[in-house]
Amino acid sequence: MIPVLAPVVVLLNGLAAGVLLGTQLGGWPLLAALPPDRYVHAHAFFATRYDPAMPICLLGTVLGDGVLAFIAPHTAARLLFGAGALAAAVTVAISVTKNVPVNKWIRTIDPDRLPADFARLDPRPSWGPWNRRRSVLTIAAFAVNCVALTTLL
Repeated sequence: MIPVLAPVVVLLNGLAAGVLLGTQLGGWPLLAALPPDRYVHAHAFFATRYDPAMPICLLGTVLGDGVLAFIAPHTAARLLFGAGALAAAVTVAISVTKNVPVNKWIRTIDPDRLPADFARLDPRPSWGPWNRRRSVLTIAAFAVNCVALTTLL
């Protein structure tokens, strides 16, 4: 089971890390720089593109790492896969509580008819830092999982 599960976990985690790295390098700087109406349009566009791929990748990483943390043959591998599971689980928690609600809300706004108090409601000052945190955690999980994979060789 380990020879199949470990590479699948690293693949899923790597895909999630790549997407989140992409948001840090291009997506977020673009969203942060846009005027409000264009921001709402662009954020709504981005928010619909990553479902269901990102949840599958992140939950697959958490579950796969969790299993590997118990069945890996070496203590080092078990600890590393456990750390990967924890980092990915925190990423999921941040996503569900901080980023996904904003993504859903933004999709309900008409960019041509922004709420009168949008300047006060603009989620960018909060969404960006939370997205950065989950990006760092997912990339860290990927690095840990890559090291864990080498302990199995």
